[in-house]
Amino acid sequence: MDASSTTVGAPVGAQKRAAADPLVPYQSADFPWYGLDDGWTGRRWLMQAGAGGRDGGPVDYGTLGHGDEPAKAYEPRDVRKFAVVVTVARRDSRRSADNTGTLEATSASSAAWLAGSGLLAATWPGQLDRTLRQDWLDQQTALAWDLADDLDGPGWSPLTLPVNGLPQPFRYRESEYGWVLAGEAPGVLLGAYGRGVSAYGAGFSTVPDLTVYDGR
Repeated sequence: MDASSTTVGAPVGAQKRAAADPLVPYQSADFPWYGLDDGWTGRRWLMQAGAGGRDGGPVDYGTLGHGDEPAKAYEPRDVRKFAVVVTVARRDSRRSADNTGTLEATSASSAAWLAGSGLLAATWPGQLDRTLRQDWLDQQTALAWDLADDLDGPGWSPLTLPVNGLPQPFRYRESEYGWVLAGEAPGVLLGAYGRGVSAYGAGFSTVPDLTVYDGR
């Protein structure tokens, strides 16, 4: 669900402004956003902020991009280099999208799942044509879900990275498509994925000014 639903009930003019301004859903969140720290000197860009609960509920998660934007369509030789940081709110419980029940509390596995599925969506194996990609995506998404549910399992390795300048433990894994990591940060759960950018040199920090990600 798109996070712009948080403007339901607002005047039509306000809703239109919110829809036109990609910063609005990020700014409406009740948790801090994280991105790569000042060690990253490349391009930064907004991706998506969303809610996992009922329509009109609070923003639950979002992503901020660094480097090359993922391709919108198949590229025979994909040489893009990027890192995406996933911030997930700590929630004890959330309403389901149809408002008939509750969802599980968020955890580091939530961040791992969002990061893993994000990496899959951003990659396109060169040997697959468009008709076969959906089968591949379904298969790999199921695997990413299983892996995210077992962060202490053999599919993950420990990795310590700085968060706001302090060392923080993460769980990390690589594949032929890129890397994924997940852990915790002050106030939130944190995930990341990337390709062509070393995860071992990454550092994270809160983002005091989101306009640095707004390239309009």
